[in-house]
Amino acid sequence: MTRITFITADGAETTVDATVGDSVMRVARDANVPGIAAECGGAKMCATCHVYVDEAWFDRVGAAPEDEQDMLEFAASEARETSRLSCQITLSPDLDGLVVHLPESQI
Repeated sequence: MTRITFITADGAETTVDATVGDSVMRVARDANVPGIAAECGGAKMCATCHVYVDEAWFDRVGAAPEDEQDMLEFAASEARETSRLSCQITLSPDLDGLVVHLPESQI
């Protein structure tokens, strides 16, 4: 198990226990975390699961590959250096305690 903390744009925090191997997007949807639309269901086709990886975790998660960066250009909220599509972050034991921030809007 790993834990993820989701922080909404207004500062509300939700911490969720998750299974190694799941995507951050799936964990958020299963736990009804507000702010993750995930319209394409994790196919890297819509940018509605956009998150900002907390800077303390960014080196472990890593930057978005080029094709993911291309999709992030279509995100409703500003893409930043720490932007990722949560459907593309797969949980591993070394991501236990991961913190992600949700943008103001996904659509």
